[in-house]
Amino acid sequence: MLKTGVKAPDFTLTDKNGNEVSLTDFRGKKIVLYFYPKDNTSGCTKQALGFADLNGEIEKSGAVVIGISRDSAKSHAGFAEKYGLPFVLLSDPEHKVTEQYGAWQEKKLYGKISMGVVRTTFVIDEDGTIIKVFEKASASLNPYEVVEFLKK
Repeated sequence: MLKTGVKAPDFTLTDKNGNEVSLTDFRGKKIVLYFYPKDNTSGCTKQALGFADLNGEIEKSGAVVIGISRDSAKSHAGFAEKYGLPFVLLSDPEHKVTEQYGAWQEKKLYGKISMGVVRTTFVIDEDGTIIKVFEKASASLNPYEVVEFLKK
């Protein structure tokens, strides 16, 4: 897992419209980069709606929200349209960026061990340095925690 004070690794992934988006496209702004397991699941929808509801406050603090999951661009397009999500969703089907940031981890569910996305949020400053990490973030609380952090 990447820690605070580390330069956020650059990457290029596909957005919901099939366009390539790089982290460096947002240099000069704070970035709320969140990794989540799957579109249209209860926890992930709750987190996305929280970020959508608070998007105005996040933008006022000079930040943008970017969500990353293994879902396809088509899935992201449907998810964003269904819930009116006003921020960027990026597709990482081979979980390369998710692994690079340390959000791809061993998970245990009902005694079964598997690898998967652990809900994690990074706040990155205008120069590309990680200034806050929310590990094992709560789907319902994380958007509010991020806004509180950005207000400081």
